[in-house]
Amino acid sequence: MDPVRFPWTAIPRKDRDQELLAQMQNRPRGVVHITHNDLDAVGCDAIHRRVFDSVTTIFCSVGRFPHVLTGISRTIGEGDTLSISDLGYYQGAESMVDTLKEQGWRVEWRDHHRWRDEEYARMEKRCDILHVQVDTCATGICARDLAPDDPIAIEVARVVCDYDLWVHADPRSAILGQVLQRKKNREYVRDCLVQGTFSDERIKAEYREIREDMMRLMEKSIRKAQIRGARYRIGFAPLYGYPSETAAEMRRTLSTDMEVLISPSGRFSLRSVPPVSHILARNFGGGGHPNAAGGNFPFSFWEGVLFRLFGRSVYIDRFVEIAESLE
Repeated sequence: MDPVRFPWTAIPRKDRDQELLAQMQNRPRGVVHITHNDLDAVGCDAIHRRVFDSVTTIFCSVGRFPHVLTGISRTIGEGDTLSISDLGYYQGAESMVDTLKEQGWRVEWRDHHRWRDEEYARMEKRCDILHVQVDTCATGICARDLAPDDPIAIEVARVVCDYDLWVHADPRSAILGQVLQRKKNREYVRDCLVQGTFSDERIKAEYREIREDMMRLMEKSIRKAQIRGARYRIGFAPLYGYPSETAAEMRRTLSTDMEVLISPSGRFSLRSVPPVSHILARNFGGGGHPNAAGGNFPFSFWEGVLFRLFGRSVYIDRFVEIAESLE
């Protein structure tokens, strides 16, 4: 295989558009893979690289996804495949896929986030392949679609889904998920998974170092947590890192039903016992899965300061109001 690396996250933001355009214009023929930036995304990319001889990968955040699609739509596809994985529908995606098709791209989209029926119907008409399945991870979808007879791909999907779906029955998945909290490990872990390797000395060393840092930051978040709500016990806390692990520890120590970890910008990560995370997140410009999602409280500078100092925000009040009113 001839993997093509696209160091998207290493490029200063102001230069990304030009770099993306140059990369697309000078890419080798084959598959361009746009995916998220966590373990599930890395698993998706590993399976793509086991199947295809030439893959140009773009890891990107949910927020950057529309912008990246716009950039690619300015380039000629020449019959190449644009494969999207682990990234959900966003408003206006239809027109962007129409433009990509006009530019000569094949568009395949594999995702495990929840789509509305009307969103799926509109996109199914436009994509060459659209596969949305919520009972597995995106890596699982890629494995079933692209490599159903490949035992390594199947095992990669099993380990990744164990972490991404919060099963936590396989200790390898938690280690890999935490190691990928550092983006410097992304391509290394991806290349290990391509070979069917799930652990080595470098991965173990990274995990030990991250674990010490993670415990310190989790404790810092939980010390500042506040509990709200009557129908649900909702924990709100500042996010210092490791959202999934911090939410799990909050639930264990504070007996919460929902955990909302909020960054200084107002971006939040949500976990919930009742399957309503995706519904709540959509009220705040986000989305995700029934038990894990993310959104945004549009803090002003002073609103962010107020939350950090005193844990107060009108958006927290609004969140509790919506959560308590759910059917």
